[in-house]
Amino acid sequence: MVDIKQTQIDQHCFHCGDAVVSSGYQFDNHDFCCLGCQTVYQILHDNNMQSYYRYNQHPGKSNLDKTADLSYLDEAIITDKLIDYKDEQITIITFYIPVIHCSSCIWLLENLYRLNPNVLVSKVDFMKRQASITFKHTELSLRDLVQLLRSIGYEPKITLQDVVKAGKKINANPLIAKIAVAGFCFGNSMMLSFPEYFGLAGFEKNYSVFFGYANLLFTLPVLLYSASDYFKSAFLSIRQKRLNLDVPLALGIFILFVRTAYEVISQTGAGFGDTLCSLVFFILIGKWVQERTYYHISFERDYRSYFPVAVTTIHDEKEKPIQLADLKVGDRILVRNNEIIPADAVLLRGDACIDFSFVTGESKPVTKTLGEVIYAGGRQMAEAIELEVVKSVSQSYLTKLWNNENFKQYDKQFQTFISYISKYFTVALLVIALSATVFWMMDADTDKAWGAFTAVLIIACPCALALSSPFTLSAALSVFDRNKFYVKNTDAIEQMASIDTIIFDKTGTISSPTVNGIVFDGYLTEEEKILVYSSCRNSSHPLSREIVKWLEGVDAVPVNRYEEKIGEGSVTHIGQYTIKIGSARFVDVPTRAAEASYVFVSINGEVKGSFAMEQSWRAGLSGIIHDLKHYDLHLISGDNDRKKDLLKEIFPSTTRLLFNQSPQNKLDIINLFKENGHRVCMIGDGLNDAGALKTADLGIAVSDDINNFSPGCDAILDGESFDKLPKFFAFSKDAVRVIHLSFCISIFYNVIGLSFAVQGEMSPLFAAILMPISTVTIISFTSILTRWFAKRRGL
Repeated sequence: MVDIKQTQIDQHCFHCGDAVVSSGYQFDNHDFCCLGCQTVYQILHDNNMQSYYRYNQHPGKSNLDKTADLSYLDEAIITDKLIDYKDEQITIITFYIPVIHCSSCIWLLENLYRLNPNVLVSKVDFMKRQASITFKHTELSLRDLVQLLRSIGYEPKITLQDVVKAGKKINANPLIAKIAVAGFCFGNSMMLSFPEYFGLAGFEKNYSVFFGYANLLFTLPVLLYSASDYFKSAFLSIRQKRLNLDVPLALGIFILFVRTAYEVISQTGAGFGDTLCSLVFFILIGKWVQERTYYHISFERDYRSYFPVAVTTIHDEKEKPIQLADLKVGDRILVRNNEIIPADAVLLRGDACIDFSFVTGESKPVTKTLGEVIYAGGRQMAEAIELEVVKSVSQSYLTKLWNNENFKQYDKQFQTFISYISKYFTVALLVIALSATVFWMMDADTDKAWGAFTAVLIIACPCALALSSPFTLSAALSVFDRNKFYVKNTDAIEQMASIDTIIFDKTGTISSPTVNGIVFDGYLTEEEKILVYSSCRNSSHPLSREIVKWLEGVDAVPVNRYEEKIGEGSVTHIGQYTIKIGSARFVDVPTRAAEASYVFVSINGEVKGSFAMEQSWRAGLSGIIHDLKHYDLHLISGDNDRKKDLLKEIFPSTTRLLFNQSPQNKLDIINLFKENGHRVCMIGDGLNDAGALKTADLGIAVSDDINNFSPGCDAILDGESFDKLPKFFAFSKDAVRVIHLSFCISIFYNVIGLSFAVQGEMSPLFAAILMPISTVTIISFTSILTRWFAKRRGL
């Protein structure tokens, strides 16, 4: 018998956590598995960056066990579409690296030249999780650069959508330029207006006419350029026979300019040039805040983000990677373990064990026989297989599902509070202005009639109302983002507040794809646990990784020989022990039906027991459903109904639990709810939920890796924050409540202003004071109260 304790290796790599199977790599009293890990640690140590290891016990990820195929990076036709710039000596490329999480990550990536001198410059954009790298392609290939990043734990995420960049143009945001122009004119016009407000001295009186014309000139670029979008929007609104908030805004801006021009040219007053500039400046700031979404999540992804960048073809028994766009019917392709099948194809060779959970929602892998058609979108979970393409990528089932007209994005018929109010606000404003004009005309006072008409339109210009919604909802966006709930736009928050019905998907939504219950039925001695642990740590299979977690704390011993038969199990030789871990057939025990996945263990031919693994519900699911009980809750799943009895105990008795539902069934059910007057929120994942997510009034996609593909939706919820779902719904109602309260404040200011405006006497000083005060009040009120509500909800 071999003494396991004598062969046991206690050391683990301080950087990546792998077992140290040979000595020689040591530094600062730490052991390392290879020179690469030691070098990374030494660089961090020499620059006082050891805090890097506080974020993750083993932040480095060993590349030794990874079998990712990077051969497509050797193909010029593909790499030319990835790179940003290339000349005879250098190449510049921008990678998306989702694991960037702290200042140490930034420092390490920006010091890649220390690891490889052929890397000239590397710059990191933390918010976008992007690294722009300049390197000598004559000495370092793109493939080697990616290998370098992977070896230190920063694998870039490269998808087909990164390759297909045709038609994309990067333009500077014109809104920023308009804000800059308005801000410049506002500052200068305010400076020129000070003498008028505080009393003209003799010197200033000599230049009062010049100051007036200068103010008028400053309003021209603001009127014609900065405020142009509001006039366009107002024109289109009137043309479509509907009134939005831009109509009174545009009318107020125009009247401000007309009255300013009249008073300056006729020399009857100073005009309202500074008021006009300040109004446009602040509402543009509000518009910019409203558009400022969290751009590190893409909501416009398509099937190209899910498919591989390239696929390996077989021609004359030779393998060659080609870009996906070049794949055609009749091509013979090789799909390896854990790779996506990019097109509908016939199985020619190998054992196919396909995970279609992304497309169908069914979590159990499906076996396929030779000659059977395998649809695109499935992930091969067993050994490498060979297939013959029968449909082009654009004609595959997955692509058709994505492009289904019923699933396409459309403008959801939802009326926000501001759009609802604007119709009545505009009509009321015009009625008051015309009434005041008629009153003074009947009194034969034309000057006061003109003054009253213009003053009402100026003072009642809904600038504060226009700012209340964007500042409130943008503050709410930041709260959601901080809690890993990424909402597409501000309108979706108001949609969320109006929801009365919530429909859940099951697989990957209320069930956790990462958290599993694991129980061992049998008995293992301490020595046998070491043997099992040492065997399982060599496998990348999800079940093997769960066993490794279950045996956490056990140290590994060197393995003499390891063999794994994909889809069945593994055989490990350690000393005189032979450990077989796998299915019942593989371990030679009678097959037994079970709902859970069973992994059997035998040592030297003796069965020691089996591990039972069952996918678990997300943490706190019962509490989440209880907190949402005032909503009409339902569950629609493409999976089978084997968990129906358990779900009945979790959901209210009124909940409809529907299983084995196709994507079209889900869409039809949601349409039925909407026809009955319900405001529906769909919470799901996977492409099979795409139609339901888009059809629902609010679609929330749950993803445990938000950087992976997500179907079209209104928001993406990180799986870690699923337990906060009731708080998110409650907070959305709080945000709308803040908008209503800020509207009341805006009305209060308008009542004060209108009481003076209808009299036909309103000085520029009064407008210059009241409008900024109301604006500042609204901005401060919405920002402070929104964050107070967030704190109250524990967000």
